[in-house]
Amino acid sequence: MPIRVMKPLGRLLPALLACVLLSGCTTYVNAPDGDLPSTLQQPRDLDYRVVENRTYTPSDWPQPLKADIYLPKSSGETRRPAVMMVHGGGWEGRSRDDMTPIAKRFVRRGYVVVNVSYRFAPAYRFPAQLHDLQVARHWIDDHADEWRIDPQRIAGFGYSSGAHLVSLLALVAGTDSELDAPYGGSDTGFAAVVSGGTPADLRLWDSGRLLIQLMDGTEAELPTAYAEASPVFHAHRDAPPFFLFHGSWDDLVPPEQAETFMQALEAKGNHVELLWMNGRGHITSFLFRGSAESAALDFLAREMPASDTGP
Repeated sequence: MPIRVMKPLGRLLPALLACVLLSGCTTYVNAPDGDLPSTLQQPRDLDYRVVENRTYTPSDWPQPLKADIYLPKSSGETRRPAVMMVHGGGWEGRSRDDMTPIAKRFVRRGYVVVNVSYRFAPAYRFPAQLHDLQVARHWIDDHADEWRIDPQRIAGFGYSSGAHLVSLLALVAGTDSELDAPYGGSDTGFAAVVSGGTPADLRLWDSGRLLIQLMDGTEAELPTAYAEASPVFHAHRDAPPFFLFHGSWDDLVPPEQAETFMQALEAKGNHVELLWMNGRGHITSFLFRGSAESAALDFLAREMPASDTGP
């Protein structure tokens, strides 16, 4: 049975070790009391269709970018919740195909899923990637009627560099941050965020190759830019609820990143849930993410309950 506690990571180490040695169980921090039953109002295993390779960027964008839209079978004019998914890859590669299995699970549970691509470093430096997602988020709103989306129930889901971008998108939306202009705005935020293996504070690393090519310099050379590119820097009291999951043995994005992010959001009075993938690293937390997906589905059902939004 999972352990659910409300303590800092340093005081969780005995529990983490016990879980790893005994059963490989999952540790929740700041989760609801008791077991987490499936609370999604939508039926399981819905039929769906996929609209592939839709261009979401305007014709004058530096690089045309695509998205796949997963649409659950709809009865009547019911509006459904939606999830915008963003893949990882160190800001330099991979593709939205990595998120396809997650997209299929979520659409079967009643979500419209928009799985997006974005531009890569070093050809495109930050904040180009964030600008891409801001445009994608507007594009989802523009098609809310066509796809029968409830505009009040749109969430973000990202892993690794995708989690960094989704979290940043959620936190700067509608703020006075320079990152919110010129492509953002209050309607580029989310009702909830699922963020796994998140590089939440870029200042906690020595500046390695991935960060240097993303930011076009080291943290020592660009301290302000590194701070502003970090989700923790933008935590504020009106942030959406966050569900974080992270490998306890992640040596690529150290567990300190998840703990720091949780504390920054909580300090502003926000709701945060953290799931530790015990005994797993950065890649294995993504490859064996089934428990995280299940917990994320329940989190979204609690945080984005059915509304009265009509057709």
